[in-house]
Amino acid sequence: MEIDIKKPTDKDLEAKSVLSWPIWEKEVSRFDWHYDSTEECFLLAGKVVVETEDGNQVEFGQGDFVTFPKGLSCVWDIKVPVKKHYNFK
Repeated sequence: MEIDIKKPTDKDLEAKSVLSWPIWEKEVSRFDWHYDSTEECFLLAGKVVVETEDGNQVEFGQGDFVTFPKGLSCVWDIKVPVKKHYNFK
């Protein structure tokens, strides 16, 4: 399962109404997570390393648009406090 990371344009964000999505914030921490549905998010602040079950590590941060696939199990390692808009499909 692949985590998709993009650098969106303002038009991309507008087309999905990203700035109207709820906001989630989290301090520096490390925790297990499982996605029961696909999540799209846009990071307003922060830096995260996500470790997937197959041993891959993906790093993303402020300005990234990230899509997590349904069924993904991973570990979130928040290096810099996160603030993000999010949407579950």
